Amino acid sequence: MDLRIFTEPQQGADYDTLLTVAKATEDLGFDAFFRSDHYLHMGSVSGLPGPTDAWITLAGLARETRRIRLGTLMTAATFRLPGVLAIQVAQVDRMSGGRVELGLGAAWFEAEHTAYGIPFPKEKFGRLKEQLDIVTGLWATEPGKTFSYDGRYYQLADSPALPKPAQRKVPVLIGGLGVKRTPRLAARHADEFNIPFASLADTEAQFGRVREAALEAGRDPGDLVYSNALVACVGKDDAEVARRAAAIGREVEELKENGLAGSPAEVVDKIGRYAELGSSRIYLQILDLHDLDHLELISSQVQSQLT
Repeated sequence: MDLRIFTEPQQGADYDTLLTVAKATEDLGFDAFFRSDHYLHMGSVSGLPGPTDAWITLAGLARETRRIRLGTLMTAATFRLPGVLAIQVAQVDRMSGGRVELGLGAAWFEAEHTAYGIPFPKEKFGRLKEQLDIVTGLWATEPGKTFSYDGRYYQLADSPALPKPAQRKVPVLIGGLGVKRTPRLAARHADEFNIPFASLADTEAQFGRVREAALEAGRDPGDLVYSNALVACVGKDDAEVARRAAAIGREVEELKENGLAGSPAEVVDKIGRYAELGSSRIYLQILDLHDLDHLELISSQVQSQLT
């Protein structure tokens, strides 16, 4: 089981804070550092000092880390034109020596689009599909050849399809709980399918849909990595769990029901139940980015039991 650290910087984190967490992620033996792609905070937090851009952040971390994978859950397809996104991700991949992964989603948070003047079209899923076609098509185009695309939303003509990523193929993550289009899209494009904040029952059902879609597409369902993203709140005793839950404005029992909360033993047990459903990777949503002791505890007493 891979454990990855997943952050939500729009809730209030500057680059230096993210760098500190990324270096701790690397030093403590976690597999990867991922971040959300949002420009507006959610809930009652202030969001100060303001948002950081996902791919600018990852570019900086690419030069200041050496081992961990770096990526997004999920880059919003509405934020960037597909050709520009392909260039950005390829460049950051080269800057990192081939450690980047691209999670790409349709986008859902209308308020952040309004706040920063970003169009929020009604038909987003079709745009996401075309973005995936274009980004992966540009990367797959052989050097010296060109790429063209005539879609409903995007058109490219005779693109040199440069630059190329350092990796032969940048892993693409697709996720969500859509019951029809999402599994089909994952079967076509995804290297990894991720379910955010889902129960064991919902995870089992959605993984099953993705496996069925893969079979219908003529693909071995075992070719995909299946993963979950879950909020983490771990403590060495009940008091520490309660303190960490209070720090992020959540209730312990709710976190135990909907996330990974409790003692290390409780969390290991619940991760094991997700593993039984086929999950081989967990993204630990860390909401208090100043509590590095939390990461150390998870590394020493949870991760150590899963390797």
